[in-house]
Amino acid sequence: MGIRTATKGTVLVSGASIAGPAVAFWLHRHGFAVTVVEKSTGPRGGGYPIDVRGTAVEVARRMGILPQLQEAHIESRRLTFLNADGSEAAVVHPQAVVGGVEGRDVEVPRGVLGEVLYGAVRDEVEFVFDDSIDALTENEQGVNVTFRSGVQRSFDLVLGADGLHSRTRELLFGPEQQFHRYLGYCFAIFTMPNTFGLSHEALIWNTPGRAAALYAVKDSNELHAFLNFARPEPPYEVIRAPEAQHDLVATTFADDGWEIPTMVAAMRHANDPFFDTVSQVHMPCWSSGRVALVGDAAYAPSFLTGQGSSLALVGAYLLAGSLAAHRDHTAAFTAYERDIRGFVKLNQAQVGEGGATLFPTTAEALEQRNNKLRGLSALPTETGRPAHTALTLPEQSPSTDQCSRPTR
Repeated sequence: MGIRTATKGTVLVSGASIAGPAVAFWLHRHGFAVTVVEKSTGPRGGGYPIDVRGTAVEVARRMGILPQLQEAHIESRRLTFLNADGSEAAVVHPQAVVGGVEGRDVEVPRGVLGEVLYGAVRDEVEFVFDDSIDALTENEQGVNVTFRSGVQRSFDLVLGADGLHSRTRELLFGPEQQFHRYLGYCFAIFTMPNTFGLSHEALIWNTPGRAAALYAVKDSNELHAFLNFARPEPPYEVIRAPEAQHDLVATTFADDGWEIPTMVAAMRHANDPFFDTVSQVHMPCWSSGRVALVGDAAYAPSFLTGQGSSLALVGAYLLAGSLAAHRDHTAAFTAYERDIRGFVKLNQAQVGEGGATLFPTTAEALEQRNNKLRGLSALPTETGRPAHTALTLPEQSPSTDQCSRPTR
């Protein structure tokens, strides 16, 4: 395998969801020996639908995986918004809401994108499942890593691609709260039986400050269910307590009608529930020494933008390219930040459009939202949001700019 003949150095990547396998793919192409460590016991399947848009589509094309993603494209046809009593408020084409372009952008289950990325690189790099980074110690030669399993190894560089709640980021920069920007919502997602006869579509129910969605991927007999609610402060006390999460959701939606009671009951019995806050990650710098962050670990935009997976793919491509173009890792990390930070800021700023459209918190804002939706087309859009294509994948070039780095 290529991992034995690489000459540019050794890299440990933490996380095997999207950014991790993507950066591993490009690093291997550039001649690095790559190890990917993932706390799950294997590649993660399933998951809610995600979008690959704009510049990220070009990354997928250059990776050679775009035909597989196009084949798996969900092709959602209808998005129906409902009032609190279940009556119809508006029907639009999904791309008209999310700013995608039918025929160019692709929507696939998150697990499918993960499986395609893993398949593209699994025979080229080393994967270590059911383990994670426990400690990092940097020296002049590299980074000494102690894993949760007790194994100790050394690498030239370490890249954190381990998501919104990144352990790598915590070890490097400290507690996550200082970098998380809470957007005022919490959510629970899970799967439940498709007893509604839904196909290639989604229903979104709203009342001020609360929302629910049922998403049918093609003709699946399962639905992706979603419950979202506004909350002034993040409920950190329940983040690692599943029963408390369920109780919080149930209490919040206790007086609501439509299919909400059925959804809450399904959440309690689901084998795949997930609860979290709606947050972005904002950091002044994404690297320190020989360690850098990529994807949600560095710049999560939140699902309200629909751009998390796309930013991960673009970031992975640029980070690997910068490391290949610069002998010095400090210069490489600086070039990576220079090339993508503007694109990140632009896409994180899209959160206002997503939040206002999906989850109004007042009756007045909800009525304004519904009126706006009625003016949108039920047909696919021909142009997407400019933010999705605002970055043309650049040639890597040396840079001497430095970003201010927190003291360790």
